[in-house]
Amino acid sequence: MAGRQKELPACRLQIEFTKKKYNMLERDILERVKGIFADLSATFIFDATYNRGNEHADEFVSFLSDVASCSPKLSCYFTKSDEQMLGFRLLKDGNDTGIRFRGIPNGHEFTSLLLAVINADGKGKNLPDEAIRRRISAVKGNVDIKTYVSLTCTNCPDVVQALNIMALYNPNIKHEMIDGALFQDEINKLNIQGVPAVFVNDEPFHTGKGDLGELLSKLEERQGTTADEHAKPVERIYDVVVLGGGPAGVAAAIYSARKGLRVAMVAERIGGQVKDTVGIENLISVPQTTGTKLADDLRTHIDNYPIELFENRRITGVSLKEKMKRISVKGGEEFMAPAVIIATGAGWRRLNVDEEARYVGHGVHFCPHCDGPFYKNKRVAVVGGGNSGIEAAIDLAGICNHVTVLEFADELRADNVLQEKARSMKNVEIFTSQQTTRVIGDGTKVIALQVKDRKTDKERKIELDGVFVQIGLVANTEPFSNELQLTERKEIPVDEYCRTAIKGVYAAGDVSDVPYKQIVIAMGEGAKAALSAFEDRMRGVI
Repeated sequence: MAGRQKELPACRLQIEFTKKKYNMLERDILERVKGIFADLSATFIFDATYNRGNEHADEFVSFLSDVASCSPKLSCYFTKSDEQMLGFRLLKDGNDTGIRFRGIPNGHEFTSLLLAVINADGKGKNLPDEAIRRRISAVKGNVDIKTYVSLTCTNCPDVVQALNIMALYNPNIKHEMIDGALFQDEINKLNIQGVPAVFVNDEPFHTGKGDLGELLSKLEERQGTTADEHAKPVERIYDVVVLGGGPAGVAAAIYSARKGLRVAMVAERIGGQVKDTVGIENLISVPQTTGTKLADDLRTHIDNYPIELFENRRITGVSLKEKMKRISVKGGEEFMAPAVIIATGAGWRRLNVDEEARYVGHGVHFCPHCDGPFYKNKRVAVVGGGNSGIEAAIDLAGICNHVTVLEFADELRADNVLQEKARSMKNVEIFTSQQTTRVIGDGTKVIALQVKDRKTDKERKIELDGVFVQIGLVANTEPFSNELQLTERKEIPVDEYCRTAIKGVYAAGDVSDVPYKQIVIAMGEGAKAALSAFEDRMRGVI
């Protein structure tokens, strides 16, 4: 730290003044943070730099001071700068962790800050296993990653936390979270219209939700890896392999474990699509929860059973027709079992029209909660008239000048209470029997949609600034398409016992053709698949 201005010998000394003025963190929050940091082993420093003239400077100092006050293992160094800087790096025992925050990581990113410290101390609950760590450390080259976020975005923390983990396990990777609201000049210069927006070595890399497995795979493809791809795969043998970490997969794993079977759960993340759901009010016996809370509860339940969990795995190949099924994942692992339960869920359905892919994150979006704030006082469209579409329109109407709802069917499919609310809003316009035929852009961003009236075949252009696609989900069945016959909707057909056409292979939840894609139904189907697999095992069918 030689040559640096040590403005605060221990930022705890500054708390009383700053809290009186700004009251950044409530007392009960600070008490909970104290509990989280109670067992820190290493010493950590928030090595901060800021411009005193910045309107958020005092707030920044107050915030970091409050957090650092929660443990004697935490402290701050503040350095004033003439540049428009407002950020800090995390040091562990005086060494750079590679983790940086630019802005004030409050809101949804407060958890990212806490986890950065806990994970750097080696005490995080969800740290990657050895196989994933080896892949991270094998990424080639010097990698400078910047992630632009909104503090209201529910998808951003997952991306920030995943990239922070990469920085911890590879000294050549540096990652910086940037609050886009405080650095609008950069947002405008880079033409960022959706978050999280990830740049690697100043080049666009990723937009939207993502998990550690997905981001690591993309980084390996971009940078290359020193890992030996031709090495002999690591074989792991079980009684049952469950593919997927959503409600169906978790239910299947728990029910299988309760039968005394050796169970492996192979998933990209626990919670699956549910984790992206903001509010859940129809899970019976749970009047209200969130997707994030439900995902945490699912993990807690898994931990009560001897289930071997392999997260951040992406399936690269399957062989299901032999008695011993084989699942290959990126990184050189193969999972083998006589019973496989497919519960890989579904992802957002896209329009599949011209120019859509080009403008994802630059006018085409799938999460109104994450990207809606970028369209304050602007014009947007919502494609889809189901519950998710109308809810999105209602939310966006409070931000945007005008919201156009476009529904393909002749009638809206949303609940009546939602329809009535949307129709009562003066800046919401609803059209049915509308087919979106093209996304129109100017090379950098969306400027219009081309739509066709299905009753008259007349086409028109709707000028707007962004479009939010809310047309449902598509089953994640691509890895199984060469082994299993799929329906027209790309779903896996199952019988009433969740059995597929192949003995020993079962499917449950949104990936199957079971009607009504609901959390409570997925849980039941997962349990049913596990019981069917156990019954087939007892009968000697598998």
